[in-house]
Amino acid sequence: MGLRINDTAPDFTAETTQGTIDFHDWIGDGWAVMFSHPKDFTPVCTTELGAMAGYAKEFEKRGVKIIGISVDPVESHQKWKDDIKVATGHAVDYPLIADKDLKVAKLYDMLPASAGDSSEGRTPADNQTVRSVFVVGPDKKIKLTLSYPMTTGRNFAEILRAIDSIQLTARHQVATPADWKQGEDVIITAAVSNEDAKKRFGSFDTILPYLRKTKQPSA
Repeated sequence: MGLRINDTAPDFTAETTQGTIDFHDWIGDGWAVMFSHPKDFTPVCTTELGAMAGYAKEFEKRGVKIIGISVDPVESHQKWKDDIKVATGHAVDYPLIADKDLKVAKLYDMLPASAGDSSEGRTPADNQTVRSVFVVGPDKKIKLTLSYPMTTGRNFAEILRAIDSIQLTARHQVATPADWKQGEDVIITAAVSNEDAKKRFGSFDTILPYLRKTKQPSA
């Protein structure tokens, strides 16, 4: 059975382009996004890692570390970073995990059990389940998971949007509606009575008995 939201993110030790890390220690007291890709030197993955590098400062503003992972060795990751810079204009300064023995991919259920125990001879198609995203909170719990098919590059702006929602709703008893963006109205959760809602949020609009909207609370 795969990992679910609010499961503890499995800890691991791995080699990266920035040395050996222990995942939970590397996260520290902040947030983290671990995102995997099928294989180095492939077209969609090249655009993805460049896009993530372009958003790096936005993640940093939110106290979120980013780390990539594939089954390729560190040497491959290091060489590939030059191509990513040429193709996208963004330098990959975040670490990339080298999961040659597939340990992390299997620990996070990103590959089937029959995938073998080595990255040797694997093609992108062999790794097609490895285009996943895990958002991990300071409590080391999984807050969000996403998996994309081989032919569809991820929307990292959406991952930022989701993190904005997750962090906001962790601080206040609110939820965010469909297509919500930072600064827009939020939903008051059912756990908050109308009386408490007035005390907490001031005014609010009752759309339906179970759907109340108010201005986004300040941090």
